[in-house]
Amino acid sequence: MPIYHKLGNFPQKRHTIFQSPQGKHYYEQLFGTEGFHGFSSLLYHVHRPTQVKEILRSYSVAPKVAVEKNIKALLLKGFEVKATEDFLDSRKTVLLNKDCHIGLAAPKQSMKTYFYKNADADEMLFIHKGKGVLRTFMGNIPFEYGDYLVIPRGMIYQMEFESSDNRIFYVESFHPLYTPKRYKNASGQHLEHSPFCERDFKLPSELETFDQKGDFVIKIKKEGMMHEVLYASHPFDVVGWDGYNFPWAFSIHNFEPITGRVHQPPPVHQTFETPAFVVCSFCPRLYDYHPKAIPAPYNHSNIDSDEVLYYVDGDFMSRNDIKQGHITLHPKGIPHGPAPGAMERSIGHKETQELAVMVDTFRPLMVTEDALGIDDGKYYKSWVE
Repeated sequence: MPIYHKLGNFPQKRHTIFQSPQGKHYYEQLFGTEGFHGFSSLLYHVHRPTQVKEILRSYSVAPKVAVEKNIKALLLKGFEVKATEDFLDSRKTVLLNKDCHIGLAAPKQSMKTYFYKNADADEMLFIHKGKGVLRTFMGNIPFEYGDYLVIPRGMIYQMEFESSDNRIFYVESFHPLYTPKRYKNASGQHLEHSPFCERDFKLPSELETFDQKGDFVIKIKKEGMMHEVLYASHPFDVVGWDGYNFPWAFSIHNFEPITGRVHQPPPVHQTFETPAFVVCSFCPRLYDYHPKAIPAPYNHSNIDSDEVLYYVDGDFMSRNDIKQGHITLHPKGIPHGPAPGAMERSIGHKETQELAVMVDTFRPLMVTEDALGIDDGKYYKSWVE
């Protein structure tokens, strides 16, 4: 995150003595990415952040792959994923490769009895339904419908929901998530042509500091395993921090679409990037204004990427019979385009209210057993006239 942010108290000079008013030492921790080269923050803890008392148990949470080499276009009925009490148990990976896991979650309860850390991947949680607070050891971020929550790997957090009706589309990325380089200058500031800017970001606030010892369970996901680790002190014991590596949020409703006289290609909708995939936001916007414009997208070949679309709201004009929570997969190797009749009916329309999230991966995606359980089974034939 190319923004400097700070919360709480910390010494003026890094790596120097910092004590409480009672003369007790605080403990410094570097929270960084890509070794010592990427974004980082310096945190100051009441207790040492290294106090592992016990490894309670370890178990596999690796997704079960059903189709390793897929050529079939799929339509997954995302809202058929059953709501589950626990946040982690509710997460169902439907598509994956070596770079990312894409999935759905419908948690009914807040995380109250444990904390969670993903040691392998940055997490992007898109809030489709629900409202609450992302609580972390670096501060809290309120969230609501339409928010992207970006949680760096290694972040200890809890999700606190206001109700039991929650739906989340998520991506676990094994590469750091950034906003696109072409939107920024050499120093990282967003440029005037960017469809969003720093004012739109929700940064951590309300730093909670707990000076507590005891037994605190942190579930750590690492290499397809979940490890339940017992810590001797409360993980939210940070009194202050500053730097560039922290959780943040961005609302899809603050994305300002780029439009033109003729149809614009998907990169104008790009919101996040990694070396291995991109994330785009399709938002309500005016259609193309050339007198002979065709608002529907033209047919195109997926030569270099698999395309995943998660449908959030509105009427997605290029498809037929699409509903909230549906996911379509258009795999590389097969051209795709508007459903039959969509191009013709789009002509003359002036705007769209569609809302969707797209993930384009540069490596093919494998299909899990959980995905086949919500597949409609016939979408790949939907272009036949």
